[in-house]
Amino acid sequence: MYKPKAGLPTREQILDFIATSDVPAGKREIAKGFGLSAQDKIGLKALLKDMADEGLIDSAPGRAFHKMGGIPKVTVLRIADVDDGGNVWAVPERWEAEGVPPPRLRVRERKRGALGVGERILARTEEAGNGWIAHPMKVLAPASEQVLGVLREEAGRLWLTGVDKRERREFAVADAGGAAPGDLVLAELAGKPPKIAARVVQKLGDPFAARSFSLIAIHKLGIPDVFSQEALDEAERVSKLPLGEGREDLRDLPIVAIDPEDARDHDDAVWAEADDDPSNAGGWKAIVAIADVSFYVRPKSEVDREARRRGNSVYFPDRVVPMLPEILSAEVCSLKEGADRAALACHLRIGKDGSLKSWRFTRAVVRIAANLAYEEAQAIIDAASPVADDRGDMLSVLQPLWACWHALAKARDARAPLDLDLPERRVVLDEQGRIMSVSPRERLDAHRLIEDYMIAANVAAAKALEAKKAPVMYRIHEPPIREKLAALKEYLETFDVPFALGQVVRPATFNHIIERIGDADFRPQVMEQILRTQTQAYYAPGNHGHFGLSLGSYAHFTSPIRRYADLLVHRSLVSAYGLGEGGLPADDAANMESVGEIISRLERRAMEAERDTTDRYVAAFLSERVGQVMDVRITGVTNFGFFATVEGIGGDGLMPVRDLGGEYFRFDEGARTLTGEHSGDMFAQGQTLELRLAEANPVSGALRFEMPEGKGAAQPPRGGRKPVREIKRRGRPANIRHQGKRR
Repeated sequence: MYKPKAGLPTREQILDFIATSDVPAGKREIAKGFGLSAQDKIGLKALLKDMADEGLIDSAPGRAFHKMGGIPKVTVLRIADVDDGGNVWAVPERWEAEGVPPPRLRVRERKRGALGVGERILARTEEAGNGWIAHPMKVLAPASEQVLGVLREEAGRLWLTGVDKRERREFAVADAGGAAPGDLVLAELAGKPPKIAARVVQKLGDPFAARSFSLIAIHKLGIPDVFSQEALDEAERVSKLPLGEGREDLRDLPIVAIDPEDARDHDDAVWAEADDDPSNAGGWKAIVAIADVSFYVRPKSEVDREARRRGNSVYFPDRVVPMLPEILSAEVCSLKEGADRAALACHLRIGKDGSLKSWRFTRAVVRIAANLAYEEAQAIIDAASPVADDRGDMLSVLQPLWACWHALAKARDARAPLDLDLPERRVVLDEQGRIMSVSPRERLDAHRLIEDYMIAANVAAAKALEAKKAPVMYRIHEPPIREKLAALKEYLETFDVPFALGQVVRPATFNHIIERIGDADFRPQVMEQILRTQTQAYYAPGNHGHFGLSLGSYAHFTSPIRRYADLLVHRSLVSAYGLGEGGLPADDAANMESVGEIISRLERRAMEAERDTTDRYVAAFLSERVGQVMDVRITGVTNFGFFATVEGIGGDGLMPVRDLGGEYFRFDEGARTLTGEHSGDMFAQGQTLELRLAEANPVSGALRFEMPEGKGAAQPPRGGRKPVREIKRRGRPANIRHQGKRR
């Protein structure tokens, strides 16, 4: 029994309470168990989130907590095995702990032999000794396990190979459903181990065909990519709505949209000029015009329901899965050159020091003077000479934008946000969808300019809603937790870079580390490690600031075509400023927390899909170079080998420890190194070396490396790590296979 005490319980007390509670322990039960006041409950919520970020606890459906690596008190299990002794074993149907295998629970059946492999049960669980026991409460309706994979033929039989790099099994195909070897398929598994067979339920096509890699991520992660006919019909109807009366007319201003060359939609456009108000001498007036999506997508409409279900658009090298139907996302809402468009305009007055003096929001009609690519805008500014075309003199339009941006940049430098210059990979395809190149995106001042205008508008939106005491869907980025800072300290020590744990950590703290390193060859790896130290940003109605940007109030306002969070902010602004129809409904205002959790989760899904698809394109690009020796950099070290990425291209691949030679390699978890027991040869994060690409699988995105014969001298990062000597592989050479060649 817990004796209530003043203040919050410790992490250890919470873990003990969760483990010993007779009922599923959610926030309410924990607060009641420790007798917390209403004020303490606010702190408890933050503490529980910290514990989840630290990997101490996880939440089950219904918001009950359990220890990370543990199992909820009541959960759904799937019967995985019945051993020779008649013992029934089950595994959790839902298991998301990365790198940790799901535990096996011994099922205590009331009636022996009642449960078979594959059946699903609702069970009460308990930890017993070093294992787990499950007490069945109810047998649930069957749910077939589905696998996304590629068919292959061997000795006249068809086999299914999963697309997930973590899936090591292959399954015999009992029914191909008309699919042929090489097809990407969705299959259901049936039967009991070891005789599990696959039945194809959907043929998805050729995974190596042009513009098909994204289909794997779409189907694997369950991303909705087809709009209902009702939503399409509704989008068609609302696209014909007149812009309406009462809009501020900004069509005479040369507002420009600056986007990537391959942009599929245009949310935002900008304009600036010197402020003629004496009270803001040397300052600027600026407008950030954002597509007025809330005018077309009304709450509770079919299009709104589809948008909330998606949460955001998902961008792949070969396609976009939009949040809104194309007639809205790419046409009516997109700010296109020469067309009258509905916009929500953020009017800013900016001081000569870059501070935001004032802001106001209006519904407006705009006519974009030009859609410019970043490279085009930069070239015009760099040339610094008037170049007139049918759009007019763009230099005279861009110069005030750049001058105002220099003021915004001063303010940014003064607040010292986190500055991690990590290149983004760009996959370039030709018109047929074939890969032309994979390379880092060039970072231009034009990119920074648009970022700073968007940040200014986002800050203004958050502060405007705060002033109106209106609901805000904040974009929150909390400071790093102590455990991650301690891990960073250990990592930096391997480079002889000091880092004190007792200091107040600010973004500038990490910037100073990068400055101290200078141009050392391990600079990118340190920036990657600093990035891993950060917490994950999320959406919520409670303001906790944005650590990375060094801002106290921040909301996403500038991309309502592709982010549902921005659409909610637009609706709140429409309501707060009395701008007409399409405001925020009362029930959405009351449920902002749960909506924030949902769209944060959907954002993470989109990020995973985009990352996995890029990895597949990189693997496809490198599949043409299997067998070649290439420069790589070690990005991670584990007890079973190390991961390396190809310099200048990317794509993580495994170098298995079994292929390092005949000697035993000792893994140091703290230093993240593998060291030969006899030779002293060391492999450590950040080192560069030459490896041979042994395998590149475009379907899974996985790479595998091996040591080249007579090579292997790694270049250690400057900072004192021991160089790796020439290592000759012992034993049989690895079997070099060329998987997944596209052409």
